[in-house]
Amino acid sequence: MDNLESHRHYQIVEKAIRFINKNFNKQPTLLDIAASVHMSEHHLQRVFSQWAGISPKRFLQFITKQAALDALQRTNSLLEASHTIGLSGSGRLHDLLVTCEGMTPGELKTGGEGVLIQYGICLTPFGEAVLGWTLRGICYLQFIKDRQKTVIDELYRQWPNASLTLNTAEAAKKANNIFSPSLEGGKIHLLLKGTNFQIKVWEALINTHSSQQLSYSQVSQLIGSPKASRAVGSALANNSIAYLIPCHRVIKHNGDMGNYRWGLERKTAMLAWEQALLE
Repeated sequence: MDNLESHRHYQIVEKAIRFINKNFNKQPTLLDIAASVHMSEHHLQRVFSQWAGISPKRFLQFITKQAALDALQRTNSLLEASHTIGLSGSGRLHDLLVTCEGMTPGELKTGGEGVLIQYGICLTPFGEAVLGWTLRGICYLQFIKDRQKTVIDELYRQWPNASLTLNTAEAAKKANNIFSPSLEGGKIHLLLKGTNFQIKVWEALINTHSSQQLSYSQVSQLIGSPKASRAVGSALANNSIAYLIPCHRVIKHNGDMGNYRWGLERKTAMLAWEQALLE
């Protein structure tokens, strides 16, 4: 399924998740959910299965609070066993191989002077996004919540002295590589723009994989700063490379999804989509 079709299906899935979250206490049936997106049960079943690879019923099991608590417990067991959270093996079968480097203090000080950034609007399985990259790697990936211009303006604000060029065709190719990796996974390099602490948090998340969800305190333990949960939250809020720096995998210790700068429905969809890939 190409990103255009996946994008269309995601819009339906997003509406369904919004309805489920709003009516969770009423335990809506598949018929109720289908009606909320103006579809038959059969049609919704087909869209979910094409988008996520699993049935709506199975998908819904992934987004329950109990599923989140179970994922946190698995991660906690791993943290108790090892200080290193990155794993090899079948759990990483569908994961991208993401590597990264931080900008130097000098580069940060000049606001990207001398850096050539290409960018474009692209379709993804989680909606429209603006993707930006340099010769050294991807430096920007933000989903569009309201207006394209707002997200593009933010790219220019973050890199005030860089030379920016629109390249929509290449953005589409890169998005396809990111969101439609082969079974062996793709290889992506990131150029990170942040403080040392922020980069430390982002690198820790890059080394997680799709079967993991972490609480803020677990991330702070992971980076060796057990009392820095609030600072971890701030680092996540300043992440400008969505999905590839998987801050969507960080949830509250009680199983609630918590905040996400690109929308709670998108965060929920990402977590369930990743779990579905593992199946």
